[in-house]
Amino acid sequence: LSAVKAPVCPLPPRPQVLICRNYRGDVDMSEVEHFMPILMEKEEEGMLSPILAHGGVRFMWIKHNNLYLVATSKKNACVSLVFSFLYKVVQVFSEYFKELEEESIRDNFVIIYELLDELMDFGYPQTTDSKILQEYITQEGHKLETGAPRPPATVTNAVSWRSEGIKYRKNEVFLDVIESVNLLVSANGNVLRSEIVGSIKMRVFLSGMPELRLGLNDKVLFDNTGRGKSKSVELEDVKFHQCVRLSRFENDRTISFIPPDGEFELMSYRLNTHVKPLIWIESVIEKHSHSRIEYMIKAKSQFKRRSTANNVEIHIPVPNDADSPKFKTTVGSVKWVPENSEIVWSIKSFPSLPLLQEVRKARVALVLLKVLGDTSSLSIAAPPLWMQGPSYSLEVRSGNRKGPSWPSSSLKMVLPSAPSFCVCSYLLGSPVTVPHCRPLRCS
Repeated sequence: LSAVKAPVCPLPPRPQVLICRNYRGDVDMSEVEHFMPILMEKEEEGMLSPILAHGGVRFMWIKHNNLYLVATSKKNACVSLVFSFLYKVVQVFSEYFKELEEESIRDNFVIIYELLDELMDFGYPQTTDSKILQEYITQEGHKLETGAPRPPATVTNAVSWRSEGIKYRKNEVFLDVIESVNLLVSANGNVLRSEIVGSIKMRVFLSGMPELRLGLNDKVLFDNTGRGKSKSVELEDVKFHQCVRLSRFENDRTISFIPPDGEFELMSYRLNTHVKPLIWIESVIEKHSHSRIEYMIKAKSQFKRRSTANNVEIHIPVPNDADSPKFKTTVGSVKWVPENSEIVWSIKSFPSLPLLQEVRKARVALVLLKVLGDTSSLSIAAPPLWMQGPSYSLEVRSGNRKGPSWPSSSLKMVLPSAPSFCVCSYLLGSPVTVPHCRPLRCS
């Protein structure tokens, strides 16, 4: 595993290896010097990929800020595991040093090497939870304790992801459901493919070693149970946090777990289902003379009349060399974000409209700087449009009370049989949050 600083000057490429750890000894340390020249060569050829090769060595890399984190291997390694580990390294380092950049690495060589030794052993990931690592490796010096040495509690504790003796004056649990809808639409408006990718994230501030139970609606099925009735919701590619007791889940479909302290992702899932788009977006591109292009974006609501979508943002990708945009919209505001090569259409309140009422429109005129000759031969790429806006589709119950009692009652999560999701043409990301402004309190 190596951390490489990106070169400032493209010619000649002179990357600098900031830190390197060889776990197995089967790859020569000098091999990482070939990484940056290969990367720049592939980038110039337009054939850049997350996996590069030099001889029998494979480079698997990610970029964070101005750093490249590179993992090398000569064996048939699990690529998904390697990339998950690299992103976990970024997360752990960021929690230790606030910002992962060249300066933070230079200032914390000793701690980084200690972390790398705990994160992986002989090429196999070990302890990757930052809260557990902080019990082994601290940035502050400790006074020498007399007496027999004692290992950290998490070494011998069966619940390695949670420390003992945690106390809070007020017990609280926050639960968020974050979902995004990927929608592929043809040129004539037909939906070719749609899927929903979601995750359940929690923030837990509970004392002691609590055990939580999360119940799913009976209409929620999983890919290994077979397809049920037409109104059922089938979850696929379900992945749980290590704290979930899988044996209990296999028996009665109850998610029972002792949660880690703080924020974590309880589970993730995917839905392959066709849903009616709540907000439908259409885009029309017109090419004019003098290197001018005009976008017509239409957004139409398709949800119930009593509902309203608030703080909706529609991101419209434009060519990188666009300049001098002009906007005209019937509702909301439009701004140009040149650093992201996109236009953001913000609508504070998007009410439900009757079918015959005029849809929301935004007209954008752009001028391209790098277009030579007639624009009739101009080929415009179609990157995905995407939209975001909060949508509420989660109900939390516990007996007859608004909040769960503690610790006898379980936390009941009910998913509707026909979930509501915000959808737009091409691609959409729609975060969904629990509609409770107050946390669930446990007495």
